Amino acid sequence: MLDTRAEQLGIRRISDLARHPGLSLALSQEFLNRRDGWPALRQAYGLAFKDVRGLDHGLAYEALARAQVDVVDAYATDAKIVRDRLRLLEDDRGFFPAYEAVILYRRDFPQRFPRSWSSIQKLEGSISVQQMARMNAAAELAAIPFSTVAARFLADPQAPAWQEGGLTRRDFFKTLLGPDLWRLTLQHLLLVMASLALGIATGVPLGVWADRGPRARPWILGIAGVLQTVPALALLAFLIAALDRIGTLPAIIALFLYSLLPIVRSTEAGLAGVSRSMRQSATALGLSDGARLRLVELPLAARSILSGIKTAAVINVGTATIAAFIGAGGYGERIVAGLAVNDHALLLAGAVPAAAMALAVQWGFDALDRLFISPGLRDRGSGGG
Repeated sequence: MLDTRAEQLGIRRISDLARHPGLSLALSQEFLNRRDGWPALRQAYGLAFKDVRGLDHGLAYEALARAQVDVVDAYATDAKIVRDRLRLLEDDRGFFPAYEAVILYRRDFPQRFPRSWSSIQKLEGSISVQQMARMNAAAELAAIPFSTVAARFLADPQAPAWQEGGLTRRDFFKTLLGPDLWRLTLQHLLLVMASLALGIATGVPLGVWADRGPRARPWILGIAGVLQTVPALALLAFLIAALDRIGTLPAIIALFLYSLLPIVRSTEAGLAGVSRSMRQSATALGLSDGARLRLVELPLAARSILSGIKTAAVINVGTATIAAFIGAGGYGERIVAGLAVNDHALLLAGAVPAAAMALAVQWGFDALDRLFISPGLRDRGSGGG
């Protein structure tokens, strides 16, 4: 709690909260939904709050500082507890066990990487709560890179990680043009282009099938529409479980599934917009169904199909930022890191290039439209475009 607010209400312990059921609480989603989290804490202390909402941990301190909420859950090593003059309430009933950091590793890790394992072992029991809080402050409040904070600690564990008066703001343009920009750009492009290629290879044939088969049309469009409504994180979680892996592959498959609806629908609409007289003329010339589709119908529907592909590409550029949550890289890495430490410059350094890439993709497809679509089709807007 804010120290001034807690002092005003006479709150020093968690049990004191029971006397003030009108306070508003903002808890992280993990703590709010864990059975050994808020439900168990509420029962142990007999708390009966009416206003309890879920809020990302990185944003909770801002809401607390602005008096938008009264109580949040926290980690004892959070840097903002000291900076924002907050009061850490005493767990007077001993509800919380000691949460010590532990290392999870593959059983063969010590044999495969003996030097790294030896270095990790030297850290055992060497970082106190106060030292961890100081390092968190250096990274979160003073915008010092994680690698620099770690290197300083290894060089001198007792040296201050930052000075109270040395708070600096991360320079946006320096962060935007940081050394990781090209790596993240290539990763983001890989996610978008690979998923888009799969979407085109699958979506266009499905759109043709939907146009040719009246019975199949509602099923194809319906399934593609349902896939579009599945929340991105839920779909990623399902794919991780189904594929038994994290990283690039489940991210590409998720983006591929999201790209299907605009491509399938635009292909079906473009083909449906080809006039009956054009189809009959192609048949009168002796063209087979396959040749008529390839030489007449698809060219006439090309503008509509290209429009759907452009929409899918732009959507995928934005959605691909979510892939960072499962280790697939891309601009989402900066957004996730900025959210974790509540760093607006870092957030923007991930969001701005993603927006720029989306604009570049749109302009690129507009150029393709002018290059490959005949002026007559563009002027007429044929093919459902």
